[in-house]
Amino acid sequence: MTAVLLTGATSGLGRWLAPRLGAAGLTVLLHGRDPDKVARGVAEVRAAGGAAEGLVADLASLAEVDRLAAAVAGRDDLTILVNNAGVGFGPPGGAREESADGHELRWAVNFLAPVRLTTALLPTLAANAPAKVVNVGSIGQAPIDFDDVELRRSYDGITAYRRSKLALAAWSLDLAGELEGRPAGGEVSVNCLHPATFMDTQMVRDHGAAPRSTVQEGGEATLRLILHERGTGGFFDGDRPARAHPDAYDPGVRRRLRAMFGSAATGKAQTHEQSDCR
Repeated sequence: MTAVLLTGATSGLGRWLAPRLGAAGLTVLLHGRDPDKVARGVAEVRAAGGAAEGLVADLASLAEVDRLAAAVAGRDDLTILVNNAGVGFGPPGGAREESADGHELRWAVNFLAPVRLTTALLPTLAANAPAKVVNVGSIGQAPIDFDDVELRRSYDGITAYRRSKLALAAWSLDLAGELEGRPAGGEVSVNCLHPATFMDTQMVRDHGAAPRSTVQEGGEATLRLILHERGTGGFFDGDRPARAHPDAYDPGVRRRLRAMFGSAATGKAQTHEQSDCR
């Protein structure tokens, strides 16, 4: 039986996906921050006839990201990584928040954490190939000001969120190309998708926005990308191949992101202590 590590599996899209991944025959390595919710998620997967194991970590801490990676890195059944955990816009006019490491919270959880986790687990995924990385992004993306990446000067939660999602898309496409160019790397696919617009999740409700899509709509599109072969280096809007923000394809943007975070394909990730790249 093959295993999938699903981050952010205790609410919203992740909670919808977990039992269905288990029912599809995968062992679900179910991640969340809250031990009680993780236990509930494991029970839900098992009630649906699947196998699951719970993993607790706060992805706003790079040390806990490393601990999560270490907990699964030795597995010979891990073939799928779904980077789903995320932080939304926050309440309208909300104050800037920081992670345990002093990074802007949305940048930390939506971008730094998946980069760090993927980097640590690529050797395992490559050893168990064919394997895949699915990054849950957003069609809502905003350009990155490399002089103030983490919005220390003028903060806005929507901009912070959209900036992190542009970075995730650009990094996903860059990594896919790098892996495809290596003899064994092409056996690990990397894709990024926007599941659906304003799904009916707590993340959307916290911002006071009216939901436009159901979790099931986004869940079904994500599930198909996880379970079926869709190539590598793609950006999807639901089921449809789409285009990310133009900056995601800009070699200069990708080069600056790579300089900040190193290369996941070679295992040279940096600690991101000076994220403003000045």
